[in-house]
Amino acid sequence: MTSTLRRSLILGAPLAAALSGRSWAQERFPNKTVKIIVPFVAGSQVDLVAREIQRRMQEIWGQAVVVENRPGAGGTVGSRAVATADPDGHTLLFTSASHAINPTLYKKLPYDTLKDFRGVTFATSVPNVLVVAPSLGVKSVPELLKLIRSKPGALNFASAGVGSGTHFNGEMFKAMARLDIVHVPYKGTGDALVDTAAGRSALYWSPLGLTLPFIRDNKLIPLAVSTATRAAVMPDVPVVSDFVPGCVYDHWYGMTAPGKTPQAVVDKIAADVGRVLRHPDVIKSLAEQGVATAPGTPAEFDRFIVSEIDRLGAVVKNAGIQLD
Repeated sequence: MTSTLRRSLILGAPLAAALSGRSWAQERFPNKTVKIIVPFVAGSQVDLVAREIQRRMQEIWGQAVVVENRPGAGGTVGSRAVATADPDGHTLLFTSASHAINPTLYKKLPYDTLKDFRGVTFATSVPNVLVVAPSLGVKSVPELLKLIRSKPGALNFASAGVGSGTHFNGEMFKAMARLDIVHVPYKGTGDALVDTAAGRSALYWSPLGLTLPFIRDNKLIPLAVSTATRAAVMPDVPVVSDFVPGCVYDHWYGMTAPGKTPQAVVDKIAADVGRVLRHPDVIKSLAEQGVATAPGTPAEFDRFIVSEIDRLGAVVKNAGIQLD
């Protein structure tokens, strides 16, 4: 054997081993039930999207895939369960923009958002919609702002719970519009919608999909959406930044895995979830709920989370919001 050939074989060994390990990891996964933890209540918008993915992933993998709801503390309870799970890809987190808000919102988290998780894929873009009951007597954002300012401290806004994305959206609106309005947390979007429709809460920034039935039944009036562009299912409803400059919030959903999950496994999950989210039936089903699919790569999602922590964290700090 020549020295050149021997050197080539030696230098090629690590690459061959890496490729072999990658193939083995991808072929072996999944080899048991895959658990997708949703850190919010069953029936929430993020939960419904997770279950859409779960059903189709089960078909692709030929392996049991289950969704487990572990709500509490703005998503941190369920997130901690994933951060401390075995990093083999069989326990995943399907979460919302609160994942990027919590590092600044809470004084201390039971995990490190950047070190204890790795991105799998961005999943969907979801607008929140600002809704009020017809009994409130307002039909536009300017009218709502005028009413709140005429009664400082007398009105309240609902949220799906302390630390939730709907809470953050309400606080963002409150801070940027300079409003004196009280936060009232509920146990989930369902309760918050019912009480807002009944007039017990003046307003609610609600995930669009779950709110559409209330809007279509004329139980709630949509005044604006939180995203930078209008929602396709409600093209006549303006964006709130038209009235409160800079007030833009995308209540996105995405999937992460424990931080030490092998790259090959993460890549496989991302590719398969991407297949699901690009399926025409899934795109159509979610679009009818006001949800737009936008899968990407693990690296893209990791970079996005870092940018969101910076962007949304700045809003938290400027608003002076802090939770224990």
